[in-house]
Amino acid sequence: MFKGSITALITPFDRDGAIDEKAFQDFVDWQLKQGTAGVVPVGTTGESPTLSHAEHHRVVELALEVAKGRGPVIAGTGSNSTAEAVSLTRHAQNAGADAALVVTPYYNKPTQAGLHAHYKAIHDATDIPIVIYNIPGRSTVDMSVDTMASLAKLPRIVGVKDATSDLERPALTRLAAGADFCQLSGEDGTIVPFLAQGGHGCISVTSNIAPKLCADLHSAWAAGNLSKVQELNYRLMPVHKAMFCESSPGPVKYAAELLGLCGRHMRLPMVEIADETKRKVEAALKGAGILGH
Repeated sequence: MFKGSITALITPFDRDGAIDEKAFQDFVDWQLKQGTAGVVPVGTTGESPTLSHAEHHRVVELALEVAKGRGPVIAGTGSNSTAEAVSLTRHAQNAGADAALVVTPYYNKPTQAGLHAHYKAIHDATDIPIVIYNIPGRSTVDMSVDTMASLAKLPRIVGVKDATSDLERPALTRLAAGADFCQLSGEDGTIVPFLAQGGHGCISVTSNIAPKLCADLHSAWAAGNLSKVQELNYRLMPVHKAMFCESSPGPVKYAAELLGLCGRHMRLPMVEIADETKRKVEAALKGAGILGH
């Protein structure tokens, strides 16, 4: 259902902390013009934990105004409260999103049975395709392949954003859930082996600031041009590393400001990145030819 380079969109804020709606819509438009295959508003890269429900709804609607018909919009709708996740997913459905990206519940550490019940409840309460977001590094729980395969039997649970960095996982998931279960990497640095193990694409942080390069890598993979894939992978790898040399989205927002795309402003408890981190980000962008010397 979904493939290629899909951007986990940052959410631009002005100096007063309000959502910069014009900057956001201009950014979505630029992403699609650069070849991005789809967009994810209000994922965790979009600082969804610090948005009010009204702001969350608004960002989804702003993305849809620009992107609908030009590429899929997969709205972030996850929460560690099942009732809240249902509410956000219903809004995404009613607004016209193509799918919902639902992160595994964080902090409360549900069992595998709890994870299954959480996703089944969201599935049964809505009519929109659902992509599971498995990111144990931030949520502290890891959905097993068996649990995911069981959920994949539900008609509208269509795929996973896999941020485990476990490169056996896509092959095992394909064997357990089938080739049609959409597998999207959530780790930019692992995208090539992830594709080789049965993946379909990537929900990317780096593509916020290098959308064409990321899209070109996926196009080269689809065309079987492995030398081009390797060239782009090596070129982008230092950028992938730089985007996570401090907690995301701090580095990528700073990179976006350097490129004139939007401001670096974030909401507490996220603060401006350290000067050393800024130097790493600038060096990576210049090394990849994204930022002029």
